[in-house]
Amino acid sequence: MKQVRPKKFLGQHFLTDLTIANAIADTVDACPDIPVLEVGPGMGVMTQYLIRKTRPVKVVEIDFESVAYLRKHFPQLEEGIIEDDFLKMHLEHTFAGQPFVLTGNYPYNISSQIFFKMLEYKDLIPCCTGMIQKEVAERITAQPGSKTYGILSVLIQAWYRVEYLFTVHEHVFNPPPKVKSAVIRMTRNDVTSLGCDERLFRRIVKTTFNQRRKTLRNNIRPLLHELNTQCEQQGLAPKDYGTLLSDELFNKRPEQLSVADFVELTNRVEGV
Repeated sequence: MKQVRPKKFLGQHFLTDLTIANAIADTVDACPDIPVLEVGPGMGVMTQYLIRKTRPVKVVEIDFESVAYLRKHFPQLEEGIIEDDFLKMHLEHTFAGQPFVLTGNYPYNISSQIFFKMLEYKDLIPCCTGMIQKEVAERITAQPGSKTYGILSVLIQAWYRVEYLFTVHEHVFNPPPKVKSAVIRMTRNDVTSLGCDERLFRRIVKTTFNQRRKTLRNNIRPLLHELNTQCEQQGLAPKDYGTLLSDELFNKRPEQLSVADFVELTNRVEGV
């Protein structure tokens, strides 16, 4: 059977270096003894190393050509090949409710969406590893004060310890991407509750970073107005955020706030 043709609309860049593929597969060993779900296996360059491990492995692939290739070359995986869109899956059914490691050579065009879905299922995914665009990896691992620190940094670091493991250069892919890649590992921390309204926390993080050059005072006003509109729709008195906005905290820009600072900000907004 001929090899699979990489498809641009699926963001496919097939890894060709077996040493790197083996190294990425080994990143799942930080969370042993639980199943592994690989996203976007393509022609199975990582899969061949994952299935050597003594744990259940499943792969999810949306490309019908890749699925046909996997079925032919990995017959032992037949029951574990899921032909589906990962972003639409109900992950609680993947391993009958068991926790699992998420891994893959993730398509660049949906890597952020994959990690947002990971956060939805954080209690089922104690470890997530894999390869993504270097720029995205730098955003995820960035610390407060960095220009790359943003929405992904805060939302992921609230729940996971993040490690930037190594950089991967363009020439080991077919076709070569125009950017470098990086392998990261995210391991669940000990946080079981942020201690604030988590939905409001996410809204505040996303709202403030959407206009990251502005101070918190200016970029959070539309959200506060929206919250007051919701109060009025529910027949409640609107809240007076004036005193809150006079605090020195609101002179800062969002990239200056740690996860703990965003939690505090969320509680202060809710408590007005």
